[in-house]
Amino acid sequence: MTIQQQRSQAIDVLRGLTVALMIMVNMPGSPATTYAPFLHADWHGLTLTDLVFPTFMFVVGTALSFTLEKYQGMGEAAVLKKICTRTALIFLCGFLMYWFPFVGVDGGSVSMLPLSGTRVFGVLQRIALGYCAAALLLHYSGAKGAVVFALLALFGYWALLAGFGDYTLAGNAQRKLDLLVLGEAHMYHGEGVAFDPEGILSTLPSIVNVLAGYFAGRLVRRLGASYESIARLMMAGAVLALLALAWSSVFPLNKKLWTSSYTLITIAIDLGVLALLLYVIDLRGQRGWTYFFEVFGRNTLFIYLLSELVATLFFLFRIGGLSVFDWVYLNLFRPWAGTYNGTLLWAAVYMLGCWLVGYLLDRRKIYIKL
Repeated sequence: MTIQQQRSQAIDVLRGLTVALMIMVNMPGSPATTYAPFLHADWHGLTLTDLVFPTFMFVVGTALSFTLEKYQGMGEAAVLKKICTRTALIFLCGFLMYWFPFVGVDGGSVSMLPLSGTRVFGVLQRIALGYCAAALLLHYSGAKGAVVFALLALFGYWALLAGFGDYTLAGNAQRKLDLLVLGEAHMYHGEGVAFDPEGILSTLPSIVNVLAGYFAGRLVRRLGASYESIARLMMAGAVLALLALAWSSVFPLNKKLWTSSYTLITIAIDLGVLALLLYVIDLRGQRGWTYFFEVFGRNTLFIYLLSELVATLFFLFRIGGLSVFDWVYLNLFRPWAGTYNGTLLWAAVYMLGCWLVGYLLDRRKIYIKL
């Protein structure tokens, strides 16, 4: 069965939309000044923000549906080198992002920040591992092997969490494994205790999001932007949504644990959004608005990394005792837009600043691939 060579504009727009949302949800301030959809669920539950990262994993998979075909004419050594090099580069960028700015100032003296307190896992690291696992699975075991892995990963992860802990912040098996392997100093502390939402064990079900993106991308390439492809995407999404909601009664929807029910519901939503974009963009031909998101989709990982590094500097440097981030919000946005709208507008303006960088790169045909 032949695979079409043209890229779907809907897939590119989905990628760009995901990056735009990811930048925005990473910028808002405290829960007291942020609209609920732009915050993660406290623990169990689902918000708009909880959909962003798994969609990022999903679009990594859609990209694989194009790149894996290019590997077929390469020797095994070249394929392994390509996959492992890209994995290492993305993982290293994520690690260095958490170590950034590399130096600290204490009492007027400058010293290197110790690696002993640097977080090991995170967003880019999970993207790297998800890409690597999915690429190797699909290259060496094909679609059937990937489906078998997905089933084993989802049910195996459920068994591990149920058998070696509970579904609480303090008692889950993921935290126990990370404490054992990584140590408390190398974990995320934003939950009040050492707990990493991008830890070792929950990487397992996140790979399924990448595989789902691959199969969706392959379907669109094979059938094109047609009513048949839209119908299949929507039917698959509906089935997965029903399974996720049923499963959530015993294995709750939880982004921070990346539960199996959460994996399925996020894939279901991504399939529905992709189907909608195919209909609006490719079938109805409504493309006047798409370039904005295509800019984000053309330098995806670079723009995300840039947004995180600049945000770190905004929180690091201070004006009148306030971080630059807080000073801008308190002096330029909150006085006229209000508490919640000011936070939202500041995040939107920051996202637009990142878009401008992407636009300038696109105008010059510069595409930075990690």
